[in-house]
Order: sequence, then structure tokens, then C-alpha cells
Amino acid sequence: MIERLPTIRELKAKGLVGENNKGYLEFVGSEKEKAKVIKAENKDRKKVYDAIAKQQGTTVKLVGQHRAIQIAKKAKPGEWLQDANGKWYQKGK
Repeated sequence: MIERLPTIRELKAKGLVGENNKGYLEFVGSEKEKAKVIKAENKDRKKVYDAIAKQQGTTVKLVGQHRAIQIAKKAKPGEWLQDANGKWYQKGK
């Protein structure tokens, strides 16, 4: 996951990828640059969410939603995020 971070940051900076409200990366537009990286990252995130859910006695869905909130708080201005209703927006400055 750490090795993918520079690529993910680059895709976010280009506005191609955003963080959805489920705690996963998602393409915002039609351009799907480095789709394998995004797929691998989301697969690993699911594994992490599974482990946390088992440890805390909750659901993977709930863990992902909580993680999405944390990610949104740390997002840089201009990065794409998805609100609880599924609407995409760019984080303000």
C-alpha cells in the first residue's frame, strides 16, 4: 500500500481519482489512468476493513464509512470526495 501512495497522490492531484463515501478510491471522470493501482489499493483496503470489523465486532461497511470520514478530514484542497448522499465535490481551501 505504501508503494502505491505516490501514484495515488498523483492521480488525486490530477483530479482523476477521489475518495468515495465507503472508504475506497473511485475514478471521478471517464479517464481511468492506472486502474490496476486503484483496484489493488481498494482490494487491500477491504482486507484492512475486514480485519478491523472482526476485531471491533462490526461490519466492513461501517468501518469503510468511518474511514471515509477520516480521509475527508485529511484531504487536501481540490481533492475529490463523495458526500454521504453520493454527490461528488472538491474539498475547499
